[in-house]
Amino acid sequence: MTQMILIVEDEPKLAEVLRDYLRHAGFKTFWIVSGSAAVPWVRDHAPALILLDLMLPERNGLEICRDIRTFSSVPIIMITARIEEIDRLQGLESGADDYICKPFSPREVVARVRAVLRRTEVASSPPAGLILDQSRYQATLNGYDLDLTAVEFNLLKFLSSKTGQVCTRQQLMDSIYPDERIVADRTIDSHIKKLRKKIARGSGDVEFIHSVYGVGYKFEPQEGSMPL
Repeated sequence: MTQMILIVEDEPKLAEVLRDYLRHAGFKTFWIVSGSAAVPWVRDHAPALILLDLMLPERNGLEICRDIRTFSSVPIIMITARIEEIDRLQGLESGADDYICKPFSPREVVARVRAVLRRTEVASSPPAGLILDQSRYQATLNGYDLDLTAVEFNLLKFLSSKTGQVCTRQQLMDSIYPDERIVADRTIDSHIKKLRKKIARGSGDVEFIHSVYGVGYKFEPQEGSMPL
């Protein structure tokens, strides 16, 4: 089945270029100009992925992304002319899966779309050998009991549900501390360090949790040495 890509962009020439390149790559496309029309359209349809401009008339991309995340996990790539680190962090924390800064190559956009779709397909099933039992807060990897604390279990569950996606420290804090308590970044780093050590016992030479400098972490099993 041909996958549908929703383009939410108020610049007609840019939207047309994206549409043409995506169609040439084998995707269907639908174009929306107004920010206020995006969320209702997503509710009524099932796009495979959304290309979402940050600066839109009526509603901005951050608001739209947050609204969509209340009812859908559809992959979202945010398109922005803002290149500061804080803007990228805000996009990721609002629920975006990736971001592309203007100006960009349309071929790069197509490549990013394909990469995000591949990651989300992988994330739809748990990594081989990893079993999470929510009822007992028990995690096993290749038959080995990881002996996790409740916080470590919730952290691993959240990370593994976002395989291949970059998770900010704030997202991780929100996932393990739903009561919105104030927690320092180094607390998350400490939990990650302990979790890596426990995973290493059952993973052999496979690294599961990767640091993303200046942002947070991502869960993506890869062969290689395990940093502790």
